[in-house]
Amino acid sequence: MTDDLHAIRRHKLDLLRARGDAYPNDFKPTHSADALHKAHGDKNRESLADQPLLTAIAGRIMLRRQMGKAIFVTVQDDGTRMQIYATRDGLGEEGFSALMEWDIGDIIGCEGTLFKTKMGELTVRASALRLLVKSLQPPPEKFHGIAAAEMRYRRRYVSLTANSDERDVFVMRSGIIRHIRDFFHARDYLEAETPILQPIPGGAAASPFVTHCNALNTDFYLRIAQELYIKRLLVGGFNRVFEINRNFRNEGISTRHNPEFTMLEFNAAYHDCEDFMQITEELLHGLVVQLTGNETITYQGQTLDFKRPFARLSPVEAVLREHPEISEEQLHDEVFLRSRLASEGEVDTAKLSLGELQLLLFEYLAEFSLIQPTFLVNYPAAASPLARRRSDNSDIAERFEMFAAGRELVNGFSELNDPDVQAEIFRQQAAKKSAGDEEAMHYDDDYILALQYGLPPNAGGGIGIDRLAMLLSDSPSIRDVILFPQLRPVGGE
Repeated sequence: MTDDLHAIRRHKLDLLRARGDAYPNDFKPTHSADALHKAHGDKNRESLADQPLLTAIAGRIMLRRQMGKAIFVTVQDDGTRMQIYATRDGLGEEGFSALMEWDIGDIIGCEGTLFKTKMGELTVRASALRLLVKSLQPPPEKFHGIAAAEMRYRRRYVSLTANSDERDVFVMRSGIIRHIRDFFHARDYLEAETPILQPIPGGAAASPFVTHCNALNTDFYLRIAQELYIKRLLVGGFNRVFEINRNFRNEGISTRHNPEFTMLEFNAAYHDCEDFMQITEELLHGLVVQLTGNETITYQGQTLDFKRPFARLSPVEAVLREHPEISEEQLHDEVFLRSRLASEGEVDTAKLSLGELQLLLFEYLAEFSLIQPTFLVNYPAAASPLARRRSDNSDIAERFEMFAAGRELVNGFSELNDPDVQAEIFRQQAAKKSAGDEEAMHYDDDYILALQYGLPPNAGGGIGIDRLAMLLSDSPSIRDVILFPQLRPVGGE
């Protein structure tokens, strides 16, 4: 059936081509549908009749119905719908007959006069109509959307037209990014652009994508994080820097993970971990208030309260709160921790320190329980290769992660700026990589050289924009907030 409809539409396009009427590019709208509704939606029929407005609009045909000698057409223009009223007297026989041949999905231009129907609907009384784009593909059934989620992701260009709620998610996402930019610009942060192609994938523990530059005959890695280049900018004298950009990690795909994702990274000289927890609270609280008008949101049936200050827990405290049958003494017993992790399916724990064992058990037993906005603090230094160690306990890093709805949203820490300590940690990471740990960091000579010139004391933070958009739009999957998520090729095994 779909092939038959496509063939009919193709035949109509052939007729247009024969007349030289296919795909014109000289129609200029004078108003958008949204602007007309905002300016005239509250006016009554009489005021519109007393001061008639000539207008020209364009949009995609979403609905069409014939009522006697008139046709009502609903078009959609940049997400807003407008009704058009067309008659033979208004268009002439040729124009009216042409309208009868047009299809749902076609893009048209309309000139006419604004009025309100007896039902109070703002409408354009058409004096001229033009077909601007012939749609060759029939739309989804009744244009109500694409039922299968995968088809929505593959054909986002169709589902955005058909589903206003889906469109609203991406309007919100754009608003999130705009708010973040305004937040940091107002605090004198420089917005930077750092390389996507990098000779060494640094700034995070992740498996990278590899590509090749023909001009340099050199392999490069797609960036896994912006962090090390932003800190180079602090060495260069910029005290406050942020970047919103794409990162790439060659790892799993799930409802929370996409190989290509958007991150906010921000660093400020003469700040520490405590300062950045306050900045994180201020940013997220302000964002929630701006988008919702209050301090709470609902995510998948759960109410999340972003009132400041957020709660704080260590990995040990989080496990004890969720599992009171476990004692604090047991959580400081490496034998117990390894045994319990083995029962959870984690078997390779022989080389992990006490703090790493505690953190791993937290991920198994308690991470999902952090529903309300919560800072996880007192991170093991062994799991934080770029973070400054606490002065009173070198086994603990000055680091936090912020969780909400049982997932990590923010990672931040006081940055390690001692070149010798950082070099030793890089050597340890390189040894792990040589031993088979694909996510261990490389040794970055140039970054160590930068630190030797002097990196001011500073703190840095990173926020996953996609997960933040999921939370604020109440979306269950990361694919719902990425316009074109990665999918297996059609026909692929």
